[in-house]
Amino acid sequence: MSKVVFEGVTKRFGDVTAVDSLDLHIDDGEFVVLLGPSGCGKTTALRMVAGLEEITDGTLRIGDTVVNDMEPRDRNISMVFQSYALYPHMTVAKNIESPLMVRSFDVGEGDHRKLSKAERSERITEAARTLGLDTLLDRKPAALSGGQRQRVALARAIVSRPAAFLMDEPLSNLDAKLRAATRVELVELHRKLATTFIYVTHDQVEAMTMADRVAIIADGRLQQVGAPREVYERPANLFVARFIGSPPMNTFTATVAANGASGGVDTGAGILPLGATTGPLSAGEQVVVGIRPEHVTIGDGPLEVSVRAVEWLGHERLLICELGDTQLNVRQVSGDAEIPVGATLRIGVDPAHVMVFDPTSGELR
Repeated sequence: MSKVVFEGVTKRFGDVTAVDSLDLHIDDGEFVVLLGPSGCGKTTALRMVAGLEEITDGTLRIGDTVVNDMEPRDRNISMVFQSYALYPHMTVAKNIESPLMVRSFDVGEGDHRKLSKAERSERITEAARTLGLDTLLDRKPAALSGGQRQRVALARAIVSRPAAFLMDEPLSNLDAKLRAATRVELVELHRKLATTFIYVTHDQVEAMTMADRVAIIADGRLQQVGAPREVYERPANLFVARFIGSPPMNTFTATVAANGASGGVDTGAGILPLGATTGPLSAGEQVVVGIRPEHVTIGDGPLEVSVRAVEWLGHERLLICELGDTQLNVRQVSGDAEIPVGATLRIGVDPAHVMVFDPTSGELR
């Protein structure tokens, strides 16, 4: 188990900066998810931890050791890729054993050596039992389901008892039902092993359901890092606000009322009150307002919207509304009275749930 620390880590490919001055401290035994859209730099950051990409600038530490120039095999980490990368001609047992055949291990009292056959067998059995592969050890990958292959890849990663596990979108090849089940298995595995997990994904559901903390990256830069609830309820900027949440946060431009924040903002379709958490605002100032769909209430409210479409989602309905020229999503519990397309509604929002962002920097005010 070991901490992983990025200090101003940058990676450039020619004129392209893939990771830009990343500062991130991952504690011993923490499950951190690097989350962002495709091409944002999250996988490059993970590959630098693994030693598969050279660091252009900055310092990367695993534990107390600077690993910038350390060979991958000496870093005591294991990586699980998007593709399972199993040896097709080997049994499950041999696939799990493969990392133990190519390196030496610390066996105590400063002794480093390759493990004996008995020691390897013990570790294979332990890893297989942890991942529920006890009865599959003699099978080859072709005889396994996608979920079973994924568990073999995980068993192969844990068998060497690394200081940190690195996972690059390991669930993307599984169907939706199996992904949900495997998410639970990964959380349980982390709890059993109490080892540092760094997990890369573009899927916010994976991030929000598994992580101790989520590090959100865009265009190579860290946007926000925090617990799932924190980044959802208090996004640091417009990118995080719009990226986290399904459907995403409603955002629209408004003008600060004549008496500033205490008077709310003029949306063009009514005055929306602001909460006490909003910073100082100047009358007439243009701002971007953010509201989560579940925080919009239907009834007597200051804003008038028209219903453009209704999406039935089983446990709830999503009303696609128009607020002037802006689309506004509103969640409605399925047990409530159905609202037809074309209806005009009065809506309101608890001021405590109204967020205000700077339209230029995108930062939360």
